[in-house]
Amino acid sequence: MKILVAADGSPYTKRMLAYLAAHDESFGSKQNQFTVLTVVGPIPARAASALSKPIVHEYYADEAEATFKPIRAFFSKQGVEAQFEHRVGNAGDQIAAVARKGKFDLVVMGSHGHGALARLVVGSVTGRVLASCEVPVLVVR
Repeated sequence: MKILVAADGSPYTKRMLAYLAAHDESFGSKQNQFTVLTVVGPIPARAASALSKPIVHEYYADEAEATFKPIRAFFSKQGVEAQFEHRVGNAGDQIAAVARKGKFDLVVMGSHGHGALARLVVGSVTGRVLASCEVPVLVVR
């Protein structure tokens, strides 16, 4: 099974990883292929125009690696190999697009657990993924 693990480095990501570890009978199979995805918010266009492209790319890579570092350690400790990718843009849109283009069987992500009122005000990455993703999504709260 191809599994896309959407991660933002928050405590909710840690909770989701703990869920995966606790359910290794389902997710620990060596036949599963894991890809960890993090989405970095874009630098405002005005600021990015003042920087060189290599500096901008390095910034995005550094931000992604800050999220990936503890996740790499987690997967290594579990004895599971994973691919790591990052994208820039709207997290919900990017997660759904990668899931679709990569032909993943499952997306696993943590959720902050905001209620309906909070989603109306601040939006929800999870809600956006659920609305636009064409593959099953496992949300860990």
